[in-house]
Amino acid sequence: MVTGGAGFLGSHLCDRLVADRRDVLCIDNFFTGSRQNIRHLHGSDHFEFQRHDVTFPLYVEVARIFNLACPASPIHYQHDPVQTTKTSVHGAINMLGLAKRVKARILQASTSEVYGDPIEHPQAEGYWGNVNPIGVRACYDEGKRCAETRFFDYHRQHDVDIKVVRIFNTYGPRMHPNDGRVVSNFIVQALRGEDITIFGDDPKQRCPDISVAQSRLDWHPTVSLEDGLAPTIAYFRELLGR
Repeated sequence: MVTGGAGFLGSHLCDRLVADRRDVLCIDNFFTGSRQNIRHLHGSDHFEFQRHDVTFPLYVEVARIFNLACPASPIHYQHDPVQTTKTSVHGAINMLGLAKRVKARILQASTSEVYGDPIEHPQAEGYWGNVNPIGVRACYDEGKRCAETRFFDYHRQHDVDIKVVRIFNTYGPRMHPNDGRVVSNFIVQALRGEDITIFGDDPKQRCPDISVAQSRLDWHPTVSLEDGLAPTIAYFRELLGR
């Protein structure tokens, strides 16, 4: 099961799982996700969709849960900050409760925002961050931090099989247009060597220390910024053309 499966990252994850011939249940309430992102999967025997808000319990039988449900762009998560925090915290509790009941492994899509405006650079997994719990981004940042807390509590108290991944700034096809404008501004400014425009409480520096992923998972980045921008730009040109 992939919550937030009609979103930018969720839809690509659904693609990969279906391609691997896994039976996928995609969950989304379409707050920021899009039907267009998953329309091509509806003909597959391995894909099923259910419209649902993760702040409410869900009773299904699954073996693996990928919890990606939450608006990730400031323009979206600041639109309804109370609901944003509920999505992270109540959503995590509901999905963990499901994982406990059916004995499923569960992965939490966390974020580099848990580090706040980091003093340590690059950021390693053990860094606790430099956070503002009352700022305009706190509904997202603190919600994700609390979700991580709940995940590790369920692991320690109930022996739930958990994984937590902290995702840094990500771009590519199927991004929401509002996300694209913000990210593309940052990319253009960076490529031109200009000073980066900081939006309300935005961290001034973000870069993951990936040494653990390299040593334990043998994972290394393979797509350069230039190569990644090409399909992203083509996607937005086609989207704006429509």
